[in-house]
Amino acid sequence: MPKIVALIPARYASTRFPGKPLALIAGEPMIRHVYERVARARKVDEVYVATDDVRIAEAVEQFGGRSIMTSSKLKSGTDRCASAARKTGAEIVVNVQGDEPVISPKTIDAAVSALLSSRGNVMSTAAVPIKESAALFSENAVKVVVDRTGRALYFTRATIPFLRGVPRDNYLESYGFLKHLGIYVYRNSFLQKLTKLKETPLERAEKLEQLRVLENGYSIKVAVVEGDTISVDVPSDIDAVETYLSKLNSKK
Repeated sequence: MPKIVALIPARYASTRFPGKPLALIAGEPMIRHVYERVARARKVDEVYVATDDVRIAEAVEQFGGRSIMTSSKLKSGTDRCASAARKTGAEIVVNVQGDEPVISPKTIDAAVSALLSSRGNVMSTAAVPIKESAALFSENAVKVVVDRTGRALYFTRATIPFLRGVPRDNYLESYGFLKHLGIYVYRNSFLQKLTKLKETPLERAEKLEQLRVLENGYSIKVAVVEGDTISVDVPSDIDAVETYLSKLNSKK
């Protein structure tokens, strides 16, 4: 089996939420919640936080995690993962966003399995069926459409596909829409190549980095999973995460 390393890119300077990785959720820093969930994935051999800030690295060390320091000049989480991956000897790299404190280990395993299902796959991700209209028509919820083999045709902030002749109120019951989840799995050789590709027109228009992959002729395998996740973009999102965790703990 190839060596599979999960990397969690985390930076302190966030425009909408400075210090986000260290924000407390149920008494623990968010980066710990993400790290421990990723560590529970069965198909991951090693987990590291890739950061440019010593405060984050120290917080990770305090709860027993491992981190890799990267340059503060790197522009994106993908660049940070690529830089850190070169220090790990990984053949497969799992990029889990640092603001996904309730991501399911099963989702991570499914995304890894999607990549490993064929030697021809260079990248994979995950998606979940949309069950609420609020997500379906929100530009903050990225949608994905796939072909019959499970490869992504397009990612967009718009509602896709357009259902001609179907009222908006009937969209959910008329088609199986998919919401993209913030996880990527790469063959390390492809990840290093990806960071050298220039920004593409669709990527620039939608502000979605994964479109660079499609526009350059590569494919992305999509694992459709059951469990949704809650991203933390602004401080108010923490309440939703804590409510979710409280319900989860009450069921145990």
